[in-house]
Parts: sequence; structure tokens; C-alpha cells
Amino acid sequence: MKIILFDGVCNLCNSTVQFIIKRDINNEFKFASLQSDFGQSFLEEKNMNTEILSTIILIEGDEFYTESSAVLRIVKRLKGYYWTKFFLIVPKFIRNFVYKLVSKYRYLLFGEQVSCMIPSKELKEKFIQ
Repeated sequence: MKIILFDGVCNLCNSTVQFIIKRDINNEFKFASLQSDFGQSFLEEKNMNTEILSTIILIEGDEFYTESSAVLRIVKRLKGYYWTKFFLIVPKFIRNFVYKLVSKYRYLLFGEQVSCMIPSKELKEKFIQ
């Protein structure tokens, strides 16, 4: 099982989760917000700042990936996006510079919600509370 942690109040992040769900034909991913008990426990366990919610995290077994590495590892598993794995050859510092730039201005560009999204009945099993 692969778990994606995301900023639950970020409109860009929530749209990204919807994008992933629609293209996750092998039903590989589960989701939890960084603000959730699960997300906060993970951050604490990995000695990461529990107040910084500006990264997406992909958990694959005992390994985890953040920022652009997480995004590219997620997207390459989606229907029609396998070719994106080639972006992994771009140096990480360049990929993460772009990632951090978008992340820094995501609320300004895409807005934010007052609270984390609540999944529909159909999607509830894809989310970890």
C-alpha cells in the first residue's frame, strides 16, 4: 500500500488528490491529510516539523519521499503518465526549487479551505482518518 500525505486545506493539493484518484486504475494509493492524526504521527515519528504542511509525502513501505520526488513517483504510476519518470533524471535541487516555488504561493494562486476536505461515501475507503 502506498500512502499520500497532503495539505488538507490547500485547494491545489485537494485538486491533485482528485486527479490521482481518477487515474489510479490499480487502486494503489490511500490518502491522509498532513493535519490528520495519522499525518501528524508520521511527521513526529520522522522528526519532521508538524507545523510545516508545504510538502506532499509518499509513503511506500519503510521508505518515504517528499517534494518533487514524491510527485514524480506518484504520477509515473498513473494511467497515461508513466513517461513522467524521465523527469527523475533532472537534478533534485532543480526539481525541488520549482516545487518549493509553487508550494510557497499555492494558497495565493489556488486558495485554501477553512477545513480539510471530507471524502464522499464512495471515496471514504481511500482515506485514512
